[in-house]
Amino acid sequence: MTSTRLEMQIAWRYLRSRRGSRLLSFISVIAIGGVVVGVSALIIIMGVMNGLQTDLREKILVGSPDVRVLTYGEDLKLKDWRETLAKVKGVDGVVAAAPFVITQGGITAGHDYAEGAYVYGIEPTQKGMTEVTTIRQHATSGDFRFASSDGKQRGVVLGRLLALRLNAFPGDTVRLVSFAGARMSAVTGSVIPGVYPAEVTGIFSTGMYEYDNAYVYMSLASAQEFANLGDAVTGIEVKTTDRWHASGVADALSTALGFPFRTVDWQEQNRSLFQALKLEKLGMGVILLLIVLVAAANIVSTLTMVVSDKTREIGILKAMGLPARSIRRVFVWQGIFIGFVGTGLGLVGGLAGSLALGKYKLIELDPSVYFIDHLPVVTQVGDVAWIVVASIAIAALATVYPSAQAARLYPVEAIRHE
Repeated sequence: MTSTRLEMQIAWRYLRSRRGSRLLSFISVIAIGGVVVGVSALIIIMGVMNGLQTDLREKILVGSPDVRVLTYGEDLKLKDWRETLAKVKGVDGVVAAAPFVITQGGITAGHDYAEGAYVYGIEPTQKGMTEVTTIRQHATSGDFRFASSDGKQRGVVLGRLLALRLNAFPGDTVRLVSFAGARMSAVTGSVIPGVYPAEVTGIFSTGMYEYDNAYVYMSLASAQEFANLGDAVTGIEVKTTDRWHASGVADALSTALGFPFRTVDWQEQNRSLFQALKLEKLGMGVILLLIVLVAAANIVSTLTMVVSDKTREIGILKAMGLPARSIRRVFVWQGIFIGFVGTGLGLVGGLAGSLALGKYKLIELDPSVYFIDHLPVVTQVGDVAWIVVASIAIAALATVYPSAQAARLYPVEAIRHE
């Protein structure tokens, strides 16, 4: 205990400025500063990457359910869906379930301009219903009751960007073109697509380009007619108790329903996107970890300079009987001190910077381009923990060479050192 205390006192003395000052020497401050910058940058960038990933995930799941129940076969449609729906609702972990129809078609507002769109059929909003997705909460004009002026539920809700391009807003009429119900002309031999006029009864904006740019929502019955499905649907969308356990619920649904049903959870639906985000986060972390490695190199150079500067003192200490292992530990304590102080200050700076970025929106973005008005930050405990551990470990490893160099000094040669 006494020897450890002596080693720490010597380490602290070597870190301080000369002439009796209790302040740290300039090279010690630089070494600590390198660790501070590295740790702060890692925490902030990891928080930003988490924020972007979380924001994107939430926007994707606005219109995408936790699990989709689909079927195999050439028609890719679910005929006896009411019986299947009852089975799905009876599976543990299922909060809500509803049928849906998704298909593609053309859309025009009566002008020369026309384009393709995804047509999504869902049940109209009703009092007391449990929503499977949150798409209904993103209506900026009108609602998802699909109540048209003719007293029927034949309205459509357009994505904001699609509505702007078509110049179609609530009260206007659009024409949807379907190839599912197309028929062959006996005269010309060409295909005549089905044209379905519909009244725009709402506009939605999710901030997700894919939805806002190309999706058209209509009532389930209208979508069945548009897709020429009769009484069938594309599948059943499911909301689970916990989104992160959706894969387990999907497996349970597959077991309960059996062939020819199949399930796809939200992570599988967007696997390539989320894998790309994880890879980007990993790459960014590795790149920024190099900053900490540069700081470690700075620690090595700092301690090497201390060894060179204190060679005579080290020789005197060894001549007085201080063993080589204690000399080694003197420099290990210096590295640990630099690592702990630098990591601690970097932790405080990184958390403060992350909080400021998220709370005060210091970095503003153009919503029309990025669909978010500021840089989102989500700081995860796991990320912070591995950054702190890695930083301290690297700082400790950086002491190996300088401490070994100091321990190898011969007392006589060290005392004669100029």
